[in-house]
Amino acid sequence: MTVHFIGAGPGAPDLITVRGRDLIAASPVCLYAGSLVPAALLEHCPPGGRIVNTASLDLDGIVAEFVAADRAGQDVARLHSGDLSIWSAVGEQMRRLDALGLTYTVTPGVPAFAAAAAALRRELTLPEVAQSVVLTRTPGRASSMPERETLAAFAATGATLAIHLSIHALDRVVAELLPFYGETCPVAVVAWASWPQEQVVRGTLATIAAAMEVAPVERTGLILVGPALGAEDFRESALYDPDYRRRFRS
Repeated sequence: MTVHFIGAGPGAPDLITVRGRDLIAASPVCLYAGSLVPAALLEHCPPGGRIVNTASLDLDGIVAEFVAADRAGQDVARLHSGDLSIWSAVGEQMRRLDALGLTYTVTPGVPAFAAAAAALRRELTLPEVAQSVVLTRTPGRASSMPERETLAAFAATGATLAIHLSIHALDRVVAELLPFYGETCPVAVVAWASWPQEQVVRGTLATIAAAMEVAPVERTGLILVGPALGAEDFRESALYDPDYRRRFRS
């Protein structure tokens, strides 16, 4: 038996990878995070398969499903929203599987920040504007932040910030970023990126709070901040410059 951890993507059912789709179809058991994974992905499950919404389960309950599948000799497709590398809570599940001696694989998915950038039709890194993207969050009930990982520390770099799980703390986010980016710095809040109910609110650090009062967003909003979101007069990349020599173009 193998547990296949699969990044289900940001929401749109067709944004799952081909590998992820095929693993779902080949696994007699499917565990999915029902609050964030679209139900349409379950259509790939084989007929008669066991489908479990893990929204009401704790870690012990999820591991019990793995153990039961192992005893039955059935592979498991374990679906998480977005990509598994950030805020997915797969680390603790894999640690349990290691302790039990059970086999697992990991299949990446399209992350929420990439879907949000697509919704904005923006590149988050631009020549001489921003060459780094910081994926971060603010403290919450589920997880505190290490002392050195502060918004101020990241903002001091001038990078594009993708701030997850923090829409409830928008006022605090704005207050912490203003000294570094200034009032005119572009901001966008993207909620339900790639879902049918996708919502985009644009503004600046000075205006985004008021804009969000007009179009409130709960829970699923991703905050993007940085000059790259609004830059138009940026230098073109050397990659496609006719005078730039590289091995693929003489």
